[in-house]
Amino acid sequence: MKIGNREFDVTNRTYIMGILNVTPDSFSDGGKWNTMDHALKHAEAMMLTVRIFWMSARVYPSGPYTGQCRGRSCPCRSSHRALRKHFDVPISVDTYKGSVADVAVQAGADLVNDVWGLKYDPEMAGVIAKHDAACCLMHNKANTEYNNFLIDMLAETQECVNIARKAGIKDERIILDPGVGFGKTY
Repeated sequence: MKIGNREFDVTNRTYIMGILNVTPDSFSDGGKWNTMDHALKHAEAMMLTVRIFWMSARVYPSGPYTGQCRGRSCPCRSSHRALRKHFDVPISVDTYKGSVADVAVQAGADLVNDVWGLKYDPEMAGVIAKHDAACCLMHNKANTEYNNFLIDMLAETQECVNIARKAGIKDERIILDPGVGFGKTY
């Protein structure tokens, strides 16, 4: 699989992705890396594929959070450009909004990680296809109701792949994520 200018042998190797979270409301680190100096130092320490979170994966039911995302675009754009300038690593953006993904890919992101698997924003698949970006499509849903967990999850994940294909995203640009902790219970 090609992500950015790197070829990843996903048949014979396993890769670990480093996470650089620049959101102040992160569930994982609470904004620990949201200044440029801290972000660059942390990225250097990881020196793996770096995913930049522009927005929380938390579910926000309505519009106000969209404004916050757009408000974050400027510093996040700077983060992508700074990482690209300092490091030759693939960069991923974590968003489920097409407008945010579009800005991120233009700023240097190579992979779009969509925690809603292209089902939240109808524009997302087209944005990814337009840029020929790689994408990670996560299985997710608004509830935890299943008739048969495995069969339902696989069918719902196939829906994500179908949306991607219909938009023109090539199979070799798609990564699937089972979405552990999202739309599921133990």
